[in-house]
Amino acid sequence: MEYTTLGDTGLEVSRFCLGCMNFGSDREWMIGDEDESREIIDRAIDLGVNFLDTANVYSHGESEEIVGRAIEEYDREQLVIATKVYGSMGEGPNKQGLSRKHVLDQVEGSLERLGTDYIDLYQIHRWDESTPIAETLHALDHLVETGKVRYIGASTMASWQFTKALYESDLNDYARFTCMQPQYNLVDRQEEENVLPVCADQGVGVIPWSPLGGGFLTGKYDRDSEPESGRAATDEHTYERFTDENWAVLDAVREIADEKDVTPAQVSLSWLLHKEVVDAPIVGPRSIDHLEENVAALDVSLSRDDIERLEAPKDPVWSRDIADT
Repeated sequence: MEYTTLGDTGLEVSRFCLGCMNFGSDREWMIGDEDESREIIDRAIDLGVNFLDTANVYSHGESEEIVGRAIEEYDREQLVIATKVYGSMGEGPNKQGLSRKHVLDQVEGSLERLGTDYIDLYQIHRWDESTPIAETLHALDHLVETGKVRYIGASTMASWQFTKALYESDLNDYARFTCMQPQYNLVDRQEEENVLPVCADQGVGVIPWSPLGGGFLTGKYDRDSEPESGRAATDEHTYERFTDENWAVLDAVREIADEKDVTPAQVSLSWLLHKEVVDAPIVGPRSIDHLEENVAALDVSLSRDDIERLEAPKDPVWSRDIADT
């Protein structure tokens, strides 16, 4: 395993982050078995992955509970545990969003489910239009000051929103976002025209979600047939990736994979690892075989010509129409 520091911080993280959204039973494409989920976590840690990302809303807390039980036997100081806050966690008022009340309530629930005294990286899952960002940042700063949270991060927003948040932190001397979690992969490159330049300029770490485009970039789908299995069979956003431009990207991925005797997934992940702004793509394997295949992308080298071939079919354009996860 290779390691890097998260943005300009001194926090050392593995070059791959284990995404834990699959660990639960809320949707049919999730693993739905705790023993299988824990085997993947154990194998990831055995491979040197020290960075795990989950969220309170993943299967309504089930993912956090599975992660919490899985990490009990490990040295907590060696692990970097990330989770998120924003989404709905129940009926009625004050059960979602980024108000001070919701943030402070939800961190307690996440700590309990994860079985830990502190969260290494606490992230706002989305921008909250109804709550002033200064209120949210003040609450997050309190969590850092009290030791319940080590670092704070954000996910999926417009660059003006992220820049505003960084400015508010600097203006009020609040803890600053040290990490951004955007959707970023070979067929979803809109962040190159949005938050990635801000992250590069401000020394903010980047941990992309959906690095394989919901499975599209694994090459398991075919342009001439409807998907009968996999995430695209039930997830509308994944199916929306079935465009001529994206198939052209996948053609290039497959060609380079054949030339290097590796898999399309490994080429796609290697492309992300070659991006200077990217610290640790978040992979969400549903099996140990998938996990090992993903981690092996560390050994795949891409030339400048390879990267140009992969990027040639698309010109990144920023759009506010981004799927939730």
